[in-house]
Amino acid sequence: MKINLQRTITSLTNALDFVGTDEYHHGKRVALMAVAIANEMNWSQPRCERMLYAGMLHDCGVSRTKEHRAITETLEWEGAQQHCLRGADFLAACPPLAGFSLIVLWHHTRWETLLLEDLDDNLRLETNLVFLADRADVLLAPYFIGPALKNEILWEYPGIIERITGLGGTLFAPVLVEAFRRAATRESFWLAMDPSYIEDQIEEHLHRGQPVELGTADTLAIAGMFAHTVDAKSSYTLEHSTRVARIARHLAYASGIRGEHLDQVEIAGLLHDIGKLRVPEEIIDKPGVLTREERAFVMRHSYDTGHILRKVFPGQPIADWASMHHENLLGTGYPFHSQASEIPLEARLISVADIFQALSQERPYRGHIAKSEVMSRLDSLSAQGRIDPEMVKLLHSQLDRCYALAVDPDELSPRATVCG
Repeated sequence: MKINLQRTITSLTNALDFVGTDEYHHGKRVALMAVAIANEMNWSQPRCERMLYAGMLHDCGVSRTKEHRAITETLEWEGAQQHCLRGADFLAACPPLAGFSLIVLWHHTRWETLLLEDLDDNLRLETNLVFLADRADVLLAPYFIGPALKNEILWEYPGIIERITGLGGTLFAPVLVEAFRRAATRESFWLAMDPSYIEDQIEEHLHRGQPVELGTADTLAIAGMFAHTVDAKSSYTLEHSTRVARIARHLAYASGIRGEHLDQVEIAGLLHDIGKLRVPEEIIDKPGVLTREERAFVMRHSYDTGHILRKVFPGQPIADWASMHHENLLGTGYPFHSQASEIPLEARLISVADIFQALSQERPYRGHIAKSEVMSRLDSLSAQGRIDPEMVKLLHSQLDRCYALAVDPDELSPRATVCG
């Protein structure tokens, strides 16, 4: 299995931008601003590209809507460091992206504080550059209306420049502030932030850079990292995606699937809920019945998942398997209302793994459910014709192992083994 690293970062950044629900392209605007400033600093092309992807990944530790709003509505927020720590940990555990970990760790730290830390000089400037671009985008936010940038920005941007300049030496490195001033005095710097142009500009950078191909192990690592981001939306969904992926892989192996095919099933399991980043956590955590509007948020997440993953895994079935995990054999599932003949075995398997793990895991609207009761509910769904009876039968035969994968803390430790 091969995927393109740069395109993967770009596509999965779309999922991170879902977190704001009412604000989009934040990560990509930060990335483009960072590159423009880096160019003014006469940094090398590889280093400028590094800043592009650091900008897109800088909020990988943010999965909660309230947190996103706090850090995109104020220049400084006392709780900002929590998502920096979380994102840095996620990246450090992911070999192909580990090089961005320290940039993310320090990207909400004042320049005057960074000077007191024992850091490499290049890292100090790089992480502060992301901070500057990030805060410049916060100051730009009032000039967006729907999917467009207001023309007023052409008269108002000097105020943003003045605000950033006043923070030189405290929040931001003076040399970066001066580079920002040079870049930002051009109208093109601000007009480039118009949502109509963002994707085209990112695409230009993709074509300009040297492509990096990732193999299966690195692909699994990136999928696992984004699974952690998704699951961090709620204390009730912690580890859900990772556990679904492990259960799905185990069942796939038990059914005779091997090799790369097995890895694809695990990746689809890891990323099956990535579209849920758009769903506000108060809906996920709600103990009562969802309203019509809240239900709509939930119902679209599997479609969003498929849209994101098709760009990451072109020509592969991973997106289809992941996006169909709420379909059923009666044709009444969502979002496609697929008929039984249209639902592949892998999607059926992930669906059963998803239901099994969700029932086994404590949720806000109910407590822990015993293993026997979990299987009784799955048997009922099978009898109704909603889920594949063969998959349920397979789960019965592997019940003890799958239940351990669903709830046992030791199963997610680094030493835990994965079949195949």
